[in-house]
This record gives sequence, structure tokens and C-alpha cells, in this order.
Amino acid sequence: MKSLFLSLLVSSSLFAADVASVAKQELPSLVALYQELHANPELSMHEVETAARIAKELREAGLEVSEKVGGHGIVGVLKNGDGPVILVRTDLDALPVKEQTGAPYASTKVAKDDLGREVNVMHACGHDIHMASFVGTARALVKLRDQWKGTVVMIGQPAEERVLGARLMLRAGLFSKFPKPDKAIALHCSSDMAHGKVGIVEGFALANVDTVEVVVKGVGGHGSMPHLSKDPIVLAAQIVLALQTIVSREVKPGDPAVVTVGSIHGGTKSNIISDEVRLQLTLRSYKTETRQHLIDSIKRIVKAQAESANMPADKMPEVIVSDDQVAALYNQPALCAEVRQHIGKTIGEDNVLTREPVMGAEDFAEYGLTKEKVPLCMFWLGTQPPEVVAEAKAKGTTLPSLHSPYFKPVPEPSIETGVKAMTSAVIGLMKQ
Repeated sequence: MKSLFLSLLVSSSLFAADVASVAKQELPSLVALYQELHANPELSMHEVETAARIAKELREAGLEVSEKVGGHGIVGVLKNGDGPVILVRTDLDALPVKEQTGAPYASTKVAKDDLGREVNVMHACGHDIHMASFVGTARALVKLRDQWKGTVVMIGQPAEERVLGARLMLRAGLFSKFPKPDKAIALHCSSDMAHGKVGIVEGFALANVDTVEVVVKGVGGHGSMPHLSKDPIVLAAQIVLALQTIVSREVKPGDPAVVTVGSIHGGTKSNIISDEVRLQLTLRSYKTETRQHLIDSIKRIVKAQAESANMPADKMPEVIVSDDQVAALYNQPALCAEVRQHIGKTIGEDNVLTREPVMGAEDFAEYGLTKEKVPLCMFWLGTQPPEVVAEAKAKGTTLPSLHSPYFKPVPEPSIETGVKAMTSAVIGLMKQ
């Protein structure tokens, strides 16, 4: 028994050394790839050159690649005998943000969005780090194929920022035209965690997201004669305040939920009472029943406020719930425990942290919601200098967040850790 334990320990140490060695060898070219991607970002649904670049990298690594799967999605398949099928995902798209990091490879790109407006474009969510780590993982899996058996399906997903890409790839036959995964894993940059570290959340990790528009109607008129009008701005203000009671007074304490009015537009001039105000809301939750409660309560409150303002029946507000809702990401605890163990062997157990769930959104959740119910695990990847993280914590300040024009990962250690973590997770799951 003792000799078996020692044998396994030596084997584990050699495996970790092999993964680390490959990651180190590939790092210079991966950093160059990252800088190229960072300087040339593309908006959601427009990832033409980005998809082509990642497809080229996967082919050169030795994978069988299919392109234009669900728009600009790409699928790379690496078969290596009988064994599990593991899906690894990266996202491809960038955001309409004007970069202000001052990096020598900073984006200066300007593109037209879907409405024809010229916007600045930036990888402000770290998808370029994701892609570089993804390519590095593909190369490592090929070089270390003597250490695992099975099939890896590596997908480059478009339109994550618009939470459309996963759905589009699934509709295009991701699980029918390609090997069906037994498990799926992904990583995502963290803006407040030190590089060299990985964070894992078991259970709900990211939230349900619903977008709601409330059209508040009124009867317009002269600002000096409010008694002859029905003021939708006053009604809208009352609705905004009343909505805040949903989370504070209707949702069970400890059950996470958010109702945010992010946009309000109405009126054209100070002395004109308008006839319409539009509110745009984002709703966040984890549980399905909580999600529905938020929507039902908004409809009830909006109607009641309008009735209290004595709005005519033909002027009652409209509540429009978008069909493009995003499901909460549930990290399967058993899979997360396996991933934690495998990553810990390569980067050190002390560097694998337990993180709190957040109310952001990720359409990676979609891959676990099909009839196959594929177990998912998305882990966080640290990107910031440890001393900067420590200083911010000591002072109680915050670092530039994801989607900030100032978000600036440190490429070398972030990508190296990303490759080591993802490669060790995939191979570890294959060995089982």
C-alpha cells in the first residue's frame, strides 16, 4: 500500500511538472497572440477575424476544426482513443468600450455596431486572456496526449456579451454534429484576484438575468397646467421607488435578487409634460421561482401605481419582458471538487480559492440546460499583481472591474496559470 501511494505521488508530481513545462514553453507565443487579439477586438456577432485566427491556431495544434457553427462559432475536436468527452469553451467577442489602460498594445479599434453607430471596441472582459489560455491548452493536450484517453471538444463561442452565442451553437447542432460532452469546463478572468490563483464557486455561481422595459404612458400638456395632464414622469418616479420594495420586503432574506432601473427616458423640454416615459430594468436571481416572483411583482406594482394616479384604462403602462433571458450558471459541486483537486496538483492547493457567487451573467450555463444535462464548472482566473490586490484590500478600495476601460490583466502569469489550470483539469477528468 505504501509503495502504491508513493508511486501515485511521484506520478502526480511528474504530471504537474510536464504541464508546467509545456505552459512555460508556449508562453512567449501565447502572449504575442494575446496582444494581437487585444489590439484587434471585434464586437459580438462580428467576430470574423478573431474566429479565423483561433481556428488557424487549433488546426496548427493538430485538431480537426469546423467553422461557422452558429454564426462565427468554431469547434475543434481532438480524439485520443476511448474515454470521456470533455468540452472546453472560450468566448471570442469584445465590448463597445474605449480603452484607457495605456498598454502599448491597447485597442484603438473603432467599428460599427448593429445600429450602424461608430463605437470604440475593447476586450474589457478578458476574452483575449481566455483565448490565449484556450490555445495554450490545445497545444498542451496534443503534446501530452500520452497521459490521457478520450475526446476533447474545444469551442470558440461568439456573442457571449450578448448572451446569444451558446444558444446559437447549440441550435446549429453542437451536441448532435460533434461528440456529445460528458462534462464541460471553462475559465473566466477575475478583476480582483491575484494572478497565479484560481477561484471556484460550487453551486450557483452566476445569476438568472431578465431584461424588462416599462412603458409609462400619460397625457401630455403644458408644464404650467399639470391639472389638465396626466404626468408620466411623476408616475415613473413613483414606480422606480416602489420597485425597490420587492427585494427588501418580498424576497426571502438570504435569497439573492436584484432589481435595477438602469435607464429612464422621458420628456423633451422643461415646460412640457410628456406623454411617455420608458424605464429599462435588469433583474438578477438564482432560483426559478424567485425570477418569476420579480417579474410578477413588477407587473403588479406598475399597474397599482398607475391606478393610484387615476390613469385612464387606455393609458395603463406596458411591462415588456424580453425573451432573451439568461439562465443562472450552476457549477455542479461534484465536478467542481474534481476540478479543484486536479488544478491544485499543478498550481498548488493553496492557490485554488473558494469564491462567492456573483450576480453577473454567463451563457456558458446554456450548455448544461439541454436534455443531456451536461455537468458544468466555470472557474475564475486571477489576473492582477498580488501586491496591488493586497493594497486594495488593506485600503478598502476597489480595482477596475470587468467591462471597465481601465481593466488591465497582467498577461504572462495570467495566461501561464490559465494553461496550467485548464490542461490539468482536462487531463485529470480524462484519467478518471
